[in-house]
Amino acid sequence: MTTATESAPYTQAVPTLTGVHHIGLTVRDIATSEAFYAEVLGMVRAFVEPHSVGEGYAVVMMRPGTHLVIGLDYHPDADGAVFDPRRTGLDHLSIRVNERADVDAWAAHLDAIGVEHGQVFSTEEPLPHALVVFRDPDGLPIEMFWLGA
Repeated sequence: MTTATESAPYTQAVPTLTGVHHIGLTVRDIATSEAFYAEVLGMVRAFVEPHSVGEGYAVVMMRPGTHLVIGLDYHPDADGAVFDPRRTGLDHLSIRVNERADVDAWAAHLDAIGVEHGQVFSTEEPLPHALVVFRDPDGLPIEMFWLGA
């Protein structure tokens, strides 16, 4: 169920934001995840960065021609459990696409490379939007999301 609510206007001055810079995802297997994000999202390795605290490192990937940057983080002491959105923290990753037809194109792309996904969902309420959801190798739900005007 989707609910639209209006929040009270915030009266304090808030510094500016320009968007999300990057997202870091702790993964179970760097090689598997890097191959997945390369094949499915067309991302390429930008660099590898050691963690500033503790052991481990991140393979930082970017999608050429966009501002999409995802760090695949390896922590040697991670629990290795499959992603569960019911745990406190990240619930899913949503990536914006420009046109409604892009959602269908993503579903076709996922079909072509054999990645399981849900049905394309489209509605006009509370705002026009459409999405398709698939999961990365660790079970993280990723949605390709279009929001109309």
